[in-house]
Amino acid sequence: MKDLLGNYQPMQRLSRYVTASVLGSIAMVLLVIVSLDAIGAVIDGTGDIEKDYSFLQVMIYVAITLPGRIYGNIPMASLIGCLIGLGVLANNSELVVMRSAGVSVLRIVWFVIRPILWLILLGAMLGEYLVPYTDQYAESRRMLLTGGTSAQDSESGFWNKEGQEFMHFNAVYPGGVLFGVTRYRFDENHRLLQASFAERATYQGGSWLEERGVITNFHDESTEVSQFVTREWETKLSPELLNLIVFPPKSLPIGSLYNYSEYLQEQDQDSSKYELAFWAKALQPFTIVSLVLIAISFVFGPLRQVTMGYRIFAGVLVGLIFRTLQDLLGPASVVYGIPPLLAVGTPALISALIGLWMLRRAA
Repeated sequence: MKDLLGNYQPMQRLSRYVTASVLGSIAMVLLVIVSLDAIGAVIDGTGDIEKDYSFLQVMIYVAITLPGRIYGNIPMASLIGCLIGLGVLANNSELVVMRSAGVSVLRIVWFVIRPILWLILLGAMLGEYLVPYTDQYAESRRMLLTGGTSAQDSESGFWNKEGQEFMHFNAVYPGGVLFGVTRYRFDENHRLLQASFAERATYQGGSWLEERGVITNFHDESTEVSQFVTREWETKLSPELLNLIVFPPKSLPIGSLYNYSEYLQEQDQDSSKYELAFWAKALQPFTIVSLVLIAISFVFGPLRQVTMGYRIFAGVLVGLIFRTLQDLLGPASVVYGIPPLLAVGTPALISALIGLWMLRRAA
């Protein structure tokens, strides 16, 4: 029992040491990548600056979308961070000392993978519960500030058709809040019967309540205009359905992506882009692990004796190749009918197999 405890405690300390080195490097890399991504977003956002959408509003938009940027850059940060963290240990000959002390390559791999699993869990929670809300809120807020007060003078927003009624929303906020609701009702001969505009609509008890609006009724030879403070609006649209329709698939939680893909398939409609987003989120843990395996195999293999700058360059290069391959296969799966699972999983599988093969040679 004493021998077991004596062997366990040094291994536990060694594991914590490797964990601190790897996670610290990943955090540093993630901070740099997200900062560069945010700066690029601010520069891109300056093109939308106008009267109500100032530079400060651009900064607020980028700040709100930071969780999404963190979530999207975790795989790249994991790859480069592991290369740096293990590279520091290799440069200090600490990996050589570990091997000389009888610590196997497989055990060192486990020392690295174990904290990565916690990072994967954190990323999954972030992508499922926080990112959908922050991305939708930021985009809705931006559209509200850049759009006008009605469908005619709004350069953004969303259109929807239900029966003989066309509707336009300047902004759709999470939780069932609409801003700038314009509705046009036609008869069967496509003649305009009524047009209305409401500043806001909220979802309450299964129906929408429009607030502060104007209604224009069109008769054969005259029009009639009236105003209202509140008005109930009966429609089949729900906040959940609106979110699925108006926001990009990458901003939706994985459960909504799966359910909506199933719904579109039942309606014989194209669901490929929602399936692609679903598998990209579902397989992100496997993607991160595969990139980490590549990083570990590089440190024990071809990048064992090189400088830190070369390791970073190699990590960025591999990450760019990996992301480019995913970006090419994703749209190709939509255009050519390739199964989305195959399009998303192939780069990760190739990375994992290469990493395992190189680790086996180094062991």
